[in-house]
Amino acid sequence: MSANGSPTGKQPTATYDSPFLKACRREPVPHTPVWFMRQAGRSLPEYRKVREGVAMLDSCMRPELVTEITLQPVRRHDVDAAIFFSDIVVPLKAIGVDLDIKPGVGPVVEHPVRTRADLARLRDLTPEDVPYVTEAIGLLTAELGATPLIGFAGAPFTLASYLVEGGPSRTYENAKAMMYGDPELWADLLDRLADITSAFLRVQIEAGASAVQLFDSWAGALAPVDYRRSVMAASAKVFRSVEEYGVPRIHFGVGTGELLGLMGEAGADVVGVDWRVPLDEAARRVGPGKALQGNLDPTVLFATREAVEAKTREVLDSAAHLEGHVFNLGHGVMPSTDPDALTRLVEYVHTRTAR
Repeated sequence: MSANGSPTGKQPTATYDSPFLKACRREPVPHTPVWFMRQAGRSLPEYRKVREGVAMLDSCMRPELVTEITLQPVRRHDVDAAIFFSDIVVPLKAIGVDLDIKPGVGPVVEHPVRTRADLARLRDLTPEDVPYVTEAIGLLTAELGATPLIGFAGAPFTLASYLVEGGPSRTYENAKAMMYGDPELWADLLDRLADITSAFLRVQIEAGASAVQLFDSWAGALAPVDYRRSVMAASAKVFRSVEEYGVPRIHFGVGTGELLGLMGEAGADVVGVDWRVPLDEAARRVGPGKALQGNLDPTVLFATREAVEAKTREVLDSAAHLEGHVFNLGHGVMPSTDPDALTRLVEYVHTRTAR
């Protein structure tokens, strides 16, 4: 599917005129489309039920389970897009990295990448490494019909942060030490991760994903000069690698208000914005020719219905003159969020923005 033209290649035509894809292409929409990062997850009792006794990485490798979890928020909330249920470390696990997702902690890498010999362990990813992804997306697109499916992957910097630190970090001292102290090794690591990420996204697109999102969750830890010098080229390589498919490409990070222009420059069609920057100001920073996605503070959903609607109106008013807008939270759905609050939010945005 061409991001600015007609469907091409293997992409499904049923989703082409969906509000979500039209907004990504900056075309007129019948209403502002809505989806939520982490919409399929712990906020849903049906998710907790099907995940009972199943480890996170195992759940990402069972096509029928992935299909059910991905569909749950579409059924419940009437969102305008589904996002493929997986995890950003799945491609690393698939190429043999010894890691696990530990409850309450996150991804933990048994042998962190600190040397060139460690880098040599990261081989290329092939479709044969992730057959469960292809199977699950085939099942999903058959069920979703005209509702687009968003594929996703972790950006090279965020994956590198986990690999070098050995797990989640607040300071990224090991990753930044490599970035500053051994820039050649750092560049080679990010380039290798860009290839792995690109392959993972291509598998999803060729299986039927209608759009892709690159999560650079930890890029907000970087100064703009360091992002441009040491990170941006790898993300740009990922976006170039899937450009031929013509699917909309979304770029999102947390705390990236100072990086919004650079994240758009890296090659995204849609730039995700967290809750810290109003969308009209984000549009000024990103510049013309890009749609924006966001950006209600996830914690607003714990307030009264009236407060949620008031803050939602602020987001919509700030987005009134954007070239294209996909409504989302400024980060993922928090686990203790009331699912009914999400359902009401989707209905409110749809009704408020009906054209």
